[in-house]
Amino acid sequence: MENILAYLPNNISDHCKHIPPDHLSQLEEIRVRIHRPLELTWKGETSFLPYIATHDDAVQLLNKISHHSIYTLEEELKRGFITIEGGHRIGLAGKVILEGGKVKAIRDISSFNIRIAKEQLGIAEKLIPFIYNGGWQHSMIIGPPQTGKTTLLRDIARIISSGDPSGRFQAQKVGIVDERSEIAGSVNGIPEMTFGHRLDVLDGCPKAEGMMMMIRSMSPDVLIVDEIGSHEDKEAIMEAVNAGIKLIMTTHGTSFKEIRQRPTLAPIIEAGIFERFIELDRKHGPGGIKAIRDGQGLLVTSEKLAMTKW
Repeated sequence: MENILAYLPNNISDHCKHIPPDHLSQLEEIRVRIHRPLELTWKGETSFLPYIATHDDAVQLLNKISHHSIYTLEEELKRGFITIEGGHRIGLAGKVILEGGKVKAIRDISSFNIRIAKEQLGIAEKLIPFIYNGGWQHSMIIGPPQTGKTTLLRDIARIISSGDPSGRFQAQKVGIVDERSEIAGSVNGIPEMTFGHRLDVLDGCPKAEGMMMMIRSMSPDVLIVDEIGSHEDKEAIMEAVNAGIKLIMTTHGTSFKEIRQRPTLAPIIEAGIFERFIELDRKHGPGGIKAIRDGQGLLVTSEKLAMTKW
């Protein structure tokens, strides 16, 4: 949390320092809105601090996250979020500037949503017996926001790129296309999160284009991508499958039933590309697995997974 507090304006940082350490370590989001109290979220619960954010706080926060050079964040402002060291993402809201019907930038920023990235080593261990069977299986992780999709995906990448110490499987080449710099938490192109030796990351690269680049230049055994769902993603996925690359990806959704009705994902599901669908919920905290389904959507296991060990 120290690096997060360093980015906050002094008035806000001082208030956060009064939060009990055990609560501070569990923080998931800090929302700063001009003329409104600070909002904190942990374990899905929300509370407010008795401090009203000011316009000066917003200016200080933007200066800190841009290192006093807002022009260097032109591309990030188009996307509506900025990723800082450690993979923490700061969402932005304010006055949108359009050019040719497309977002050019956001100015007069009035809201900041600081999403705190957390590394939970071992969180994916219980999942491995269901996505590895003599080889990695094409897998899609499904979950609403704040269910730990990225946290789980990151740990899967760590396990695959490290190999199993007991020899159940060897480390393989993992390629991560990290469009929002959240999976690997790269700084100057170098991942800050924990992974094995056999890892390559394309940081800040659009997913579809990045998948094609990885396929052509880095020959990964397994391709890791967060939040798929566009038509361009579908084409890149088909290209990776045809190249013999295993895919492990996430997508927003509440269930297999829901995502199979989406026009962009339905053709992929109907083609039988993915062999495992992992549904998440928050019942058991980030990365909590509600169900695992096979390529036809049939239940492989349910919450009994919590008792599964190698």
